[in-house]
Amino acid sequence: MEFAHVVVLAGGLSYEREVSLRSGRRVADALRALDIPVELRDADAGLLDRLAADPPDVVFPVLHGAMGEDGAIRDILELVGVPYVGARPAACRIAWDKPTAKSVVAEAGVSTPPSVALPKELFHDLGATAVLDLIVQRLGLPLFVKPTRGGSALGASAVHKAEELTAALVSCFAYGDAALVERYVEGTEIAVSVIDGPDGPRALPAVQIVTPNGRYDYTARYDAGDTEFVTPARLSPEAAERATNVALTAHRVLGLRDLSRTDLIVDAAGEVHFLEVNVAPGMTETSLLPRAVAAAGLTLGPLCETLLRRRFT
Repeated sequence: MEFAHVVVLAGGLSYEREVSLRSGRRVADALRALDIPVELRDADAGLLDRLAADPPDVVFPVLHGAMGEDGAIRDILELVGVPYVGARPAACRIAWDKPTAKSVVAEAGVSTPPSVALPKELFHDLGATAVLDLIVQRLGLPLFVKPTRGGSALGASAVHKAEELTAALVSCFAYGDAALVERYVEGTEIAVSVIDGPDGPRALPAVQIVTPNGRYDYTARYDAGDTEFVTPARLSPEAAERATNVALTAHRVLGLRDLSRTDLIVDAAGEVHFLEVNVAPGMTETSLLPRAVAAAGLTLGPLCETLLRRRFT
């Protein structure tokens, strides 16, 4: 079919709004380069009226953070009756909640670091000192703390000493009401993107993230600088195959559709550990999925067009 009207949905009101806008502009530009008529729209109060007045052929959501990845905006698109790229609402809700996603993937036989997920109120109700001591006693050190829901490494930090845990939780609770505290696994940090095709899901080459200070935080993700991205990742063939299988397994058991990005750690023994999955991967100049696309010998525009056309097959 020939597209008459495609909407790329970006922006929103999450902490990741600016990243989403950058991702949206890049996707829109890539599609326009193929002469596809694209409208870049924000997820604002005028969206529903606009969709009703001029229904698009298909929507490409590039919303990061809450609403964009928790299934809510996709529920709205289904209520409106507009086709869209990406996972359906139920799968989004499972993937968006990191502890739930970890449990589902672990049940499929995938290794994931031991962890606990605790709401902010629990530290007040049971006594912060007692809870903190119990976490360190059971999970050991080092630890990694991050919001149970969210992305772009906002509110995430490593904890190497017990006295650092309080500050890490305070930072985490600035971005969410619950914290995922998991055992920190030393190793090679990689991301494996998965794209659905006519023959089923396909894993793209793994991207390895190397930062000078060992912290792949918000700045390292989105500001070009000292962060090194190695594609394909420097892994043994066996570890690379395991990483591919883990990403494909996560995509499948979480019920994802069209595209996803799975974040992993490969330890010194070559074992692959699942960290989290992203149903709306970043599409900026420094994002990992576009790097994997290029490493696979693909081009972003035609790939996005293929995903649009999948909604009509």
